[in-house]
Amino acid sequence: MEKITLSGVYSPIPTPFGEKGDIAYDKLSENIDKWSKTPLSGLLVLGSNGEFTYLDRDEKLTTFKTARQAIPRDKLFIAGTGCDSTKSTLELTEQAATIGADCAIIITPMYYPSKMDDNAMLQHYLYLADRSSLPIILYNMPGNTGVDLSVEVIIELSNHPNIIGIKDSSGNIVKTGNVIARASSNFNFLAGSAGFFYPSLVLGASGGIMALGNIASEQCCNIYDYAKKERHDDARHLQLKIISANAAVTTRFGVPGLKIALDWIGYYGGPPRSPLSKLGEDQQNLLRSTLVDGGIIPASG
Repeated sequence: MEKITLSGVYSPIPTPFGEKGDIAYDKLSENIDKWSKTPLSGLLVLGSNGEFTYLDRDEKLTTFKTARQAIPRDKLFIAGTGCDSTKSTLELTEQAATIGADCAIIITPMYYPSKMDDNAMLQHYLYLADRSSLPIILYNMPGNTGVDLSVEVIIELSNHPNIIGIKDSSGNIVKTGNVIARASSNFNFLAGSAGFFYPSLVLGASGGIMALGNIASEQCCNIYDYAKKERHDDARHLQLKIISANAAVTTRFGVPGLKIALDWIGYYGGPPRSPLSKLGEDQQNLLRSTLVDGGIIPASG
């Protein structure tokens, strides 16, 4: 299996829907063409921002096929294949492999969070890693799932040759340091949000998968470049400038906010899929002013 490099900035792209809730595959292709002209290292298809929990199996497969046709081969195609059962996750992962994804990112199972202890997580991920045709990235998103992979589990999983990294969206910078210090040397730590991207890079993260990269790829990639070139004042200044903008399109307004921001910058955002709902006028105004302050969109945008 060809070695996968997980350095740089990756965007977890939204899934575009029409007003009736159907996936707008043509808009997906158009958006990918635009992202592919940015400095991004690759795209995550059907992550949290892709509303993956709201898509059925056929929609997921068609979305993967559309993405594979649109993503250039010099950009990494990361497929979100996590399901609540190990069996379903492996099946979707193998289908993504057949379609041509480069690697799979697998979120922790979430429906029975109190039962997702260390033993369950080890059993789940080791079973998948032993059988998957694709390299696997762990996905830790406790804010959405109620499940937080422990440091000890991550360290043990990092030693499996088919588990190549983790996207950690917990924002626990002490945990980040512990994982980076103790994980296998071949294991890649990816910051899961632009809000703590620079501190993660300073500790040794190889890159990040972040929602803000969808609308501010240049800024996110600049933070990465500044950190690698040890231009720490520049990196710190830019990190501080985007913190509020990042929070606005993640924890504050979420996917609906990210989608309308895409509309504002010339991509297709469109509506979220129900039960998520569009932002109201007051929310839009607040989001716009936050993005202007963060240098993401112009004041007249």
